[in-house]
Amino acid sequence: MLDNCQSTKNILEPTVTGGDEWRGSLTLRFARREERTVLVEQRHSGPLIVQKTLYPEGPGICHAVIIHPPGGIAGGDNLFVRIEVETNGRAVITTPAATKWYKAAGRSSRQEVTVRLGANSTLDWLPQENLFFNAARVQSSFKLEIDPTASAIGWDVALLGRRASGEQWDTGAVRSSTEIWNSDGTPLWIEQALLKGSDPLLESPQGLAGFKALGTLWAIGQGCTSAIARELNSQLPFEPALRAGVTCLPGGVLLLRCLSTEVELLRALMIDCWALLRPTILGFASNRLRLWAT
Repeated sequence: MLDNCQSTKNILEPTVTGGDEWRGSLTLRFARREERTVLVEQRHSGPLIVQKTLYPEGPGICHAVIIHPPGGIAGGDNLFVRIEVETNGRAVITTPAATKWYKAAGRSSRQEVTVRLGANSTLDWLPQENLFFNAARVQSSFKLEIDPTASAIGWDVALLGRRASGEQWDTGAVRSSTEIWNSDGTPLWIEQALLKGSDPLLESPQGLAGFKALGTLWAIGQGCTSAIARELNSQLPFEPALRAGVTCLPGGVLLLRCLSTEVELLRALMIDCWALLRPTILGFASNRLRLWAT
């Protein structure tokens, strides 16, 4: 499924850089060792790292928190993350806090995440939200390559402008690309988007309708059916501050789309839906992350 007619080449145009930008890369590889999932490889350069793996759900599921010590992404910064979960591996990956994208000063910031899931593996991809400052210029891409026997749930949450300080998001741009591919090379879901601070679609009923918090939860696996999409839709709240809907695509991809006036409302809905889906899609109880309570 391709939203927007722009090509990936146009969405991910070259970044203008200066001499003071951060460049960081992180490679993680998880593997099954008997009854335990282990982080068997971690390579990093620049300001990206996993300090320690955790096992709050037991040895079979490895939790990793990706830390970006600078605390935010400035104009000219480039971050690259590569993750692989090998056959029968079980991983949960998150971040400790919202990712702040600062005013760009005329330069673009870029983040590129690539994930590969092996046979019978599972992944919870649960980063905290992206906070886009006014005048931020962002290029963000996420690509998942998944074996037909694997399953995963993930999300992307964003807030346009620092609402707590009254900042309006009326300049800058966010270009994003999300791709999910079968390991045999079949595309399952491809979406590209461009948000501009000056675009009338931000206020239009056909666009964001004035909402500043937006998010997508995606799930893929044999448990993703039209029946579970209808069930989830029936449980979604209906209120002026929050809009949401669920779609099941061919190929076993389930999408939850959300708009809200407050990122806290959107985040809470995402967590609730993840909790409902996880037992069916991944086969595990929904143990909420301790980070979400801090």
